[in-house]
Amino acid sequence: MAEIERFEFSGAAGQTLAGQIHMPAVTPVAWALFAHCFSCSKESRAARYVSAALAEQGIATLRFDFTGLGESEGAFEGTTFARDVEDIVAAADALRERYRAPALLVGHSRGGTASLAAASHIPEAVGVATIGAPFRSSEVAGALDTDAIGRLKKALLIFHSPQDDVVAIEDAREIFVAARHPKSFVSLDGADHLLGRRSDARYVANVLAAWATRYLPEEPEEELPEDMPEGEVVVEGKTTSFLQRIRARNRTFTADEPLEKGGANLGPNPYELLLAGLGACTSMTLKLYAGRKEWPLDAVRVTLRHDRIHADDCEDCETDKGMIDIIDKKLELEGDLSEEQRERLLAISARCPVHRTLLNEIKIRSELV
Repeated sequence: MAEIERFEFSGAAGQTLAGQIHMPAVTPVAWALFAHCFSCSKESRAARYVSAALAEQGIATLRFDFTGLGESEGAFEGTTFARDVEDIVAAADALRERYRAPALLVGHSRGGTASLAAASHIPEAVGVATIGAPFRSSEVAGALDTDAIGRLKKALLIFHSPQDDVVAIEDAREIFVAARHPKSFVSLDGADHLLGRRSDARYVANVLAAWATRYLPEEPEEELPEDMPEGEVVVEGKTTSFLQRIRARNRTFTADEPLEKGGANLGPNPYELLLAGLGACTSMTLKLYAGRKEWPLDAVRVTLRHDRIHADDCEDCETDKGMIDIIDKKLELEGDLSEEQRERLLAISARCPVHRTLLNEIKIRSELV
């Protein structure tokens, strides 16, 4: 079970092109198409991170290999910029036929410029995002000019690094000046052309996902209040994956399983969320207590681990049959605290509300609605 779905379609020249769709945990609010950099593949860091981040925002995203690259058929030698544009349009056509046409086009390097050129042939697209896209190269000349960019009538987001030594930032300036509003520019200061640092790829993914929500329609499966009441949580997920969307008050985040358990590792698993709740509650409780006592507690680190052991292996457990859940909780307290104060804070950590809830008798009522 995984939310990454294989997707094959016919390219512009008839070869079979291979792609993968990152499916959200809920019904997609929109679809997106990612075009990778020249001579890269759909497995590039930028392609994987951006596609995953958009899926977390409810946007199903297809990343595919251009002709002759990765798992796609055909010969890469001799492929042109015009062929890349045609492959993007073919990918959009295939999405339209099987699911829904992409509302968002995203491209890295030459894939970004090709996405700009393809946008006018995909009427459903409302936004285009480019990452380190060339504009002044000989390949692009004649296929995309400033007039064509000015006629796009689509929201545009440009990412470019001032230190890009493959595509000069002057290319980004010319694209930005030629485009009409709404348009935005994000400087990737310190990043290289291929987004080799994981942090740079993640930054692009997160900013892009946030930007896209301004131009894409919201289509929730059910009407939820803008701010849900405290203490109420809604969890949604499709049966085709482990990925879950969690909403608490006005915040949305995800849960998932790691790769080795059939998930895509896009969020903490359920037990990690349980431990996170206990750890957060412990830290907050110590902060409140130390504040009231005016003790010099500067910071708290809580490290937790869950395990299950045989009851007869537990020396201080009340039962000696079956399996026992064990949560190890280690506290690191920063500050000029006395030994007596540290011991007192250790005792107080067991009095946080979540800690006591886990030790109390718990009844969970389930019903169909």
